[in-house]
Amino acid sequence: MKFLDQAKIYLKSGDGGGGCMSFRREKSIEFGGPNGGDGGRGGHVIFEAIANSNTLIDFRYQQHFKAERGHHGQGSDRTGRKGEDLIIKVPIGTEILSEEKEDILADLTTPGQTLQFLIGGDGGFGNAHFKSATNRSPRKTSPGWPGQELAVWLRLKLIADIGLVGLPNAGKSTFLSICSRAKPKIADYPFTTIHPNLGVVYVNQKEFVIADIPGLIEGAHEGLGIGDRFLGHVERTSAILHLIDGTHDDVVGAYKTIRRELDLYGGGIPEKPEIIALTKSDSLGEELSEDQRKTLEDGIGKKVYKMSAVSNQGVDDILAELLNYIEDRKAAEIAAVTEPVPYDPLAK
Repeated sequence: MKFLDQAKIYLKSGDGGGGCMSFRREKSIEFGGPNGGDGGRGGHVIFEAIANSNTLIDFRYQQHFKAERGHHGQGSDRTGRKGEDLIIKVPIGTEILSEEKEDILADLTTPGQTLQFLIGGDGGFGNAHFKSATNRSPRKTSPGWPGQELAVWLRLKLIADIGLVGLPNAGKSTFLSICSRAKPKIADYPFTTIHPNLGVVYVNQKEFVIADIPGLIEGAHEGLGIGDRFLGHVERTSAILHLIDGTHDDVVGAYKTIRRELDLYGGGIPEKPEIIALTKSDSLGEELSEDQRKTLEDGIGKKVYKMSAVSNQGVDDILAELLNYIEDRKAAEIAAVTEPVPYDPLAK
């Protein structure tokens, strides 16, 4: 299935049905009076987050969504049937943005979460509604109210626990393919990955999700390379795994290039816990790979792991460290929810 993480769609809730003008006419009743029913309400537009999808590709082929309009009222005081609600199913992690992409209107982050986004128009009144002591046979009805109409952008931010970042050809896709059942494209040229990939990793009878995004280069925030549009998929992660090609001539410069792009992007990514690893250590040999690791560690002042996805060297240690970050974050979230609020006698 092709990956798509942004789509513009046009929404319209249903118009209300018109009221009916009708009079009761029966042989045995001399003064029947008005009995026109009201129109039905138009259908709402509702969004629902579903768990078995991770792309917005369906919205490439359909951009216009319109809920059913309410049915007109009928005689014998019968109210028109309301229009069917339109339920639009989107992947978990979908944001609904304004047409100018300046405001986030909604964020659907949990499976089964629903949002009544546009309200259907109310139905109009039939002539029975206007009956009064001074107007016994009104010939007045009202049309239904129009539904709401809006153009919005859908933006998908994948729900993952760990995000992979690094320069092109740093070994991100290889790492994902080794530690999960994901099958990303792997080749010896830059930008092999052109859209994010997800992989489920099992460690110590526990599982977590890793997101591999296309490689960044210097100037990605200005649109160079593939740009930084896919960094949004890392915003919701517990931590980031920064992979650096151990065969690179300047490993410190490679690290600082990516960190500069993350800082310029923002979105909370620079503040996330970071695990740093040198890849392709098997290609360098034990002595040279250790020299590269120490060079990077001294240059940035942070702990650096070394690994080889091909030979599985150091992979288990990194996965265990990633799991620790994920469990710490989940424990902090549970504590924040269950922590009692202190009683304030002055609070109203």
